[in-house]
Amino acid sequence: MPKRFFFDLSTTLRHCPPHVRRYYPINKTHFLQRMSHPSLNNRSFSSSFSDKTGFVGWYLRKLESHPVITKSITSSLIYIAADFTSQMITLPSSASYDFKRTSRMAVYGLLFLGPSQHLWFNFLSKILPKRDVNTTLKKIFMGQAVFGPISNTVFFSYNGALQGDSGPQIIARLKRDLLPTLLGGAMFWPVCDFVTFRFIPVHLQPLMNSSCAYVWTIYLTYMANRTNLTGA
Repeated sequence: MPKRFFFDLSTTLRHCPPHVRRYYPINKTHFLQRMSHPSLNNRSFSSSFSDKTGFVGWYLRKLESHPVITKSITSSLIYIAADFTSQMITLPSSASYDFKRTSRMAVYGLLFLGPSQHLWFNFLSKILPKRDVNTTLKKIFMGQAVFGPISNTVFFSYNGALQGDSGPQIIARLKRDLLPTLLGGAMFWPVCDFVTFRFIPVHLQPLMNSSCAYVWTIYLTYMANRTNLTGA
């Protein structure tokens, strides 16, 4: 119980008539002891809440102590889940699950997307620290104009190289898939980015972004694993 509260209460009572003060004796020590009794505090509630959010608390501590590793592993797990979902939706019943494809997605999330998200969101928070609507729109524009094209180009090139595509085939893939992907992203990401930049703390922005990316990555992994072009 804050001492300020007791001071305000005692001041109010001192200005009351004597017959009122007689029924409300002021004893600061006794009052504070009663208010600090375990039955009156929220310790049991906090303990219960902590038990229910134990993993969340652990995750937040890892974000503070090992931000890049934590964000990278998170991105990798989300890419695994997204590719698994994508394959379950698109694979014919006669086809077998492609574990190599999921491994490619996991490595991309771990080695590129996680670290790049960490750098990108920290960079934006430094050059555009405010959270007003105008600043948020600037961040969204920069994401669509800079981060999106770079990350998607790396994604398609990386995936094509590991699938055995030659240089001309990778270029042909980019010509075919990059622009439609960016146009699709322009319809999907601004809403997610607005919520992320406007309301989410910087250290949690990659997590929010990766959570949105689960849905987006289902589409992205499908695009990245379409049948290779035979010509440029």
